[in-house]
Parts: sequence; structure tokens; C-alpha cells
Amino acid sequence: MLFDVVFTITSGKLPYQRVKVSHGPAATQFKFLKHGSIFVDKTLVFQVEGALLKSCSLFPYFMLVAFEAGGPFRALILLLLYPLLLLVISNEVGLKIVVFVSFVGIKKDKFRVVGTAILPKFFLEDIGRQGFDIVMSYDRKVAVTEMPKIMVEGFLRDYLGIYNTIVARELKEFRGYFLGVMEEKMDAEPLMSTHSSIGLVCSRKSYYNHKIFSDCKEIYLVTGAEKKKWQVLPRKRYPKPLIFHDGRLAFRPTPLASLAMFIWLPYGFLLSIIRTIVYISLPFKLSLPILALSGGVVTTASKPALPDHQPTTCGGGVLYVCNHRTLIDPLMLSWALTKSVSAVTYSISRFLSSISPIKTVPLTRDREKDGKMMKLLLSQGDLVVCPEGTTCREPYLLRFSPLFAEITDEIVPVAMELQVTMFHGTTASGLKCLDLTFHLMNPNPTYFVNILNKLPSSQTHHAGGKSKFEVANYVQNQIATALGFECTNLTRKDKYRILAGNDGFV
Repeated sequence: MLFDVVFTITSGKLPYQRVKVSHGPAATQFKFLKHGSIFVDKTLVFQVEGALLKSCSLFPYFMLVAFEAGGPFRALILLLLYPLLLLVISNEVGLKIVVFVSFVGIKKDKFRVVGTAILPKFFLEDIGRQGFDIVMSYDRKVAVTEMPKIMVEGFLRDYLGIYNTIVARELKEFRGYFLGVMEEKMDAEPLMSTHSSIGLVCSRKSYYNHKIFSDCKEIYLVTGAEKKKWQVLPRKRYPKPLIFHDGRLAFRPTPLASLAMFIWLPYGFLLSIIRTIVYISLPFKLSLPILALSGGVVTTASKPALPDHQPTTCGGGVLYVCNHRTLIDPLMLSWALTKSVSAVTYSISRFLSSISPIKTVPLTRDREKDGKMMKLLLSQGDLVVCPEGTTCREPYLLRFSPLFAEITDEIVPVAMELQVTMFHGTTASGLKCLDLTFHLMNPNPTYFVNILNKLPSSQTHHAGGKSKFEVANYVQNQIATALGFECTNLTRKDKYRILAGNDGFV
């Protein structure tokens, strides 16, 4: 005998009408979910890809695994198999195919970065706000997914606070390498009792495929029409700020977008070679027009009219202090100024240093030696430094090292912003020697260089009596305000420990 529980689904102030549908099995009532949040003191058993994510396709996530962990050739194989996947009648068979292609032969240790530093960004950008509101309104949550557990556990643990309550299949492995095959049974041993739970799925098929839903007292269905109305979760509502992430792909690799990328790759590689030659062989006045013709854009904004600075007791040149987006930030500043400036670097390769059109000097990370070297360079002309010590892709600034504040009072902050559409030109765990190549392969890499006002004497270390830390924090805030970014106390070590599991020393 079926029972009918009158249950109110609310969102803020207005209740949504409950729509009754045909019966479910054994004391289970199916109901359609209207957008809003459920506020009850029960356990929520929800399907990750159906009740939390806006997109119903899992292909982009497996493409990320194939490309970032296996390389472009594996990703191309997965893309070529996509038409076959559309012809496969059974979703289970199609899932097994993409799992095998994406994971077979991948070293488990290598996948750690993909699972914790790459996939979470794309999951966060695919969360529906309405589904998120419902899921987060429960203190007790059980996540169910068709994807291998290793793909989602980092995201669910770090951003939704779900640890041992994940129902998903494990991947079989041999001597630390994945075999590309999932276990037949899902691991549900550590789960709490769900006999009085609320179930949230996107289709009846999801309910029948997972036994755990049969223990739920009620099942709610998220219809496809309702999911189309969902809004993407705003960044400001992320449970934890997304500050660091890794990987090369800067776009969501849907089948069509992935096809466009592979069509572009040979042209992009040739374009990167041409752009590199232009960078290292032509003067700034000639290279800028050619760069523009190739699709690159450098936009400069300068509030003050920078005067010619006379030599002072602290040094003869101007110290440009900028945030760090890519390894060619100093070159972009040189183009913006239409003159060559020297740069101090942290971990640039000897090859890139040798072909650089501007003078680059590596830092030793010995404060006394680096300070003397920077004073010497300033006595010879203008100098640019990136006191974050490493790049950050997201709208955040890492803590500024205060060393630059001790060198001179002639400090000009520079706010750098970068927009790319296909590839990231930075990495913490990949091959850093390919950073420049990937950056220059972007169809339209766009740089914004905003040269701010020179620091007033009252805000400097020597003339103003400020501590070096106060000066560093002041400059950081000036740049953050100009960019609309947030300041953090995170450092280079924090970034590399999170993304690569090391301190970042090369």
C-alpha cells in the first residue's frame, strides 16, 4: 500500500508546489523536484552527476583525465571513439569503454594531481546553484556516482566536506598502474543507515541502478527541464575558495570543443614557433604589430606620466613590482614601456633565459645575495620583480616577499591580468619547459598591463619609515584593488604543496 506524505519544498520565502507522479516500489514515493532547498533533519542521498552538476554528460571529465594524465594522443583516441559511444545502447558499456581508454596504464601516483588539482575546478564550474542549495542544507550527505571513486573523492572531500560517505566503484590496479577496469560492486560499507533518508536523483533509471536508493523513504526526481533552468554556482558561494589549480586545458573539453582543439593544435604549434622568433629577434616597435596580427593583444593602461628618475642613494633605476601571471610578465611590461627592463627570476630554465630579449638574472633565494644583486641591477637601469615568487591563475594575489621594499624607494606597482582561451602557460606538476610553448599556442592570448602610481614617499621603507612588511602589503593591496583581486597570505610553498606535493624548489 502506498502512502502519500505531504512535503513542502521551499526556496527562501516562497513554497513550490509538490507534483505527484506514479508510484514507486515498496513504500517509496517518487516526486518531481522543483528548484529550491529542502530543510529537514534527515540524511540526503544524492546522485552527483544528476542532482548536483548542471551537465548530464561525463565526457568532459574523462577527456580531462585522458589529456592531463595520459597526454594528447590518448585524448585523441577518446575523441575518435565518441561517435561509437553514441551508438552504444547500454550506458554501462559506454562507461566501461571511456573508463578503459582514459585510465588504462595510468600510474596511480600521477593521477593524484588530476583528481585533487585539476578536476575539482571543472566540477565547481558545473555545479547548479539550485542543486547545491539542496545538498548543502543537509548535515548528513551520501554521494552516489557512476564515475570511478578516485575521480570525485578529492572534489567531494575538499569542497563539499563529504569524506567516507561516497558510493562509487573503485578502479582495479596492478603494481601501482590502473588496469582501466572498475570493480563490479560499489563500496557502500562505511555508509550510515539510510532507511529514513531522502533520495535525490535525475532519473528513475538512476534509482533502479543503485540499491542504496531503495532504502530511502522518499525519492525526488530532478527533471531535465528543471536542470536547464539551473544557474551556475557563483564563485563567491564556493564552500572553499578556488585559489590553486593545475593542468593545461583552459576550457571545458566537450566533444565539439575538443575537436576544435585538435584541429587547432598543428596551427597553434607553428604559430608558437613564429611568435617565439618574433619575441627574440625583433625590436619592440616591430614585434608589437606582428604580435597583434598573429592574434596576441597587449593592452596598456598608465595612470601617471612616468618621469625620468634621477639616480638616488637607493639606486639609479625604477623598480617595477608586478603580480605574476606567466613567465613572460617582464617582457609584457617591456612592451608596455617600449623599452627594455631587466628582470629577476625564480626558476626559469637556462634555455628560456638564453633566448629572452631582455636581461634575466636568477635569484639564489639567499636574501643577502639577492639584495646586493638587485641593487646592482638597479644602479644600471630599471628592474622588474614579481614578489609572489610563483604564478597564480585565479583572481587572488599571493603574499608578497618584502625583499624589494629594502632595495629602493623608487617603486612603481604594475597590475598584470591575462586571458587565455585554450591552454594555460603555467604548471606546477607538469613539464615547465613547455610553459612558453603552451602559452603561445593560444589563439588570442590577451595581456592587460596597468602601470600604477609610483609609491609616495610616506609609504616607502627608507624615506617614509615604514617597515618592509608594511610596504609589501601596501603594494599588494594597490595591485589587488586595481585588478579586483583578493589578497592572501599563501606563498609559493603553499601552492606547490597543494598542487605537486613538494616545496616547489627546482
